[in-house]
Amino acid sequence: MDPQANPFAVLSLIVAPAILTNASSVLTMSTSNRLARAVDRARELSKQLEASTDLNSSEATRRLHELTAAEERAMLLLQALRSFYAALGGFASATLLSLLGAVLVSLRADTVVRILEVVAVLAGLIAVGAMVHGSTVLVRETRIAVTVLRERAENLRARAAQRR
Repeated sequence: MDPQANPFAVLSLIVAPAILTNASSVLTMSTSNRLARAVDRARELSKQLEASTDLNSSEATRRLHELTAAEERAMLLLQALRSFYAALGGFASATLLSLLGAVLVSLRADTVVRILEVVAVLAGLIAVGAMVHGSTVLVRETRIAVTVLRERAENLRARAAQRR
């Protein structure tokens, strides 16, 4: 890469992964919060089930179904977190390799710079793939949460209609 030909090339090779690192960090934090909420919900449901005297009642069956959904959500969120952590590592690596390559350009270490460019791009591509995968997993987890919410709302509406 010749920085004289395009002075923004070096800057963009460094800034793009840095911005994507920030995006991955935000996704990681929000996913961690979602995981904590799913775990709290699972604990609450477990306590309710453990305190229940009739595990064959419709209420216990509903809680058990919600507990299963909370467990599935937690596992998906853990999978998403793994992907986001991989993305963070990939983007941080790409940023560092790009910065190192930019420094080595002035030393005329062309072969090393080319290798660093290729490795930085590969790290960035792997990181983007991990970020997309994690986001896809979050969509699946959200579907489960919304499905449980809908089922609960329908159940409450049906009970309210019976009381009228």
